[in-house]
Amino acid sequence: MLRTIKRHPALAYFVLTFAISWGGILWVVGPGNVLASKEEFESFRWVPPLVLGPTIAGLLTTWLVAGKQGLRDYRSRLLRWRVGARWYAVALLAAPIYYATTALALSGFSREYLPAIVTADDKAALLVQSMVVALSAGIFEELGWTGFAVPTLRRRYGSLATGLIVGIVWGVWHILPETLGATAYGLLPYLAVQLVAVIVGLTGFRILMVWIYDRTGSVLIGILMHAGLTASLLLLQPLVTGMSLMTVGLILDAVPWLIVAIVVVGPSLVHPRQTTRPAHESLGA
Repeated sequence: MLRTIKRHPALAYFVLTFAISWGGILWVVGPGNVLASKEEFESFRWVPPLVLGPTIAGLLTTWLVAGKQGLRDYRSRLLRWRVGARWYAVALLAAPIYYATTALALSGFSREYLPAIVTADDKAALLVQSMVVALSAGIFEELGWTGFAVPTLRRRYGSLATGLIVGIVWGVWHILPETLGATAYGLLPYLAVQLVAVIVGLTGFRILMVWIYDRTGSVLIGILMHAGLTASLLLLQPLVTGMSLMTVGLILDAVPWLIVAIVVVGPSLVHPRQTTRPAHESLGA
């Protein structure tokens, strides 16, 4: 078993992450309650097992594959914070800018599309809850996705391919929580389209995350970028349901690919022979 894990570390990480996260969710909510009510969904009892999956899988697989040296390198990438102010700005502002822009543009057609923080009855509670959830998701998820999966695959694949692989798996990993929320937010009639859109949107965003990781070698920046995405989802996505929510989601899932085309694919077409040495290689990852 250990020999297989060392031969296929990324696959081992993916399998372990799904086993912990999905197994934990089904144990907490029960297999018969996958289509949860809004009250059940917003109790967030299913969140701890979901986010602990990537963390446990990332740390355990790192130890099994690389031992104490691997854990020391893991810590160095996690604590790498001297990367330049521009990367902090990109990590923290990328998602909020396009979420806010989309909501404000759509609000020209109807005020129901105004950002949640504008229309919520209890803005302070929404802000506090969103920050807690965003930081929790950013920290616990990226300890696995950026901490282990990305640098592991980056040794064999290019930045775009790594982003595609991790992004698709990351998107599929969200299928169960997305299904949990389908009934709560009136998305059950559009569930198939919603699940595909989520995978597509998260894959685009993950490509951007890998592109930034290549230039910083910092797991911390990945955590902040993920936290910015989650905070934007909770604070800036309009408080709508059903088809209105589906419309907003489709637009938001398309935007990361527009950014990918501009900052990732475009330069590689103009300068096809230029390659970026992953920053994590200099840390011995």
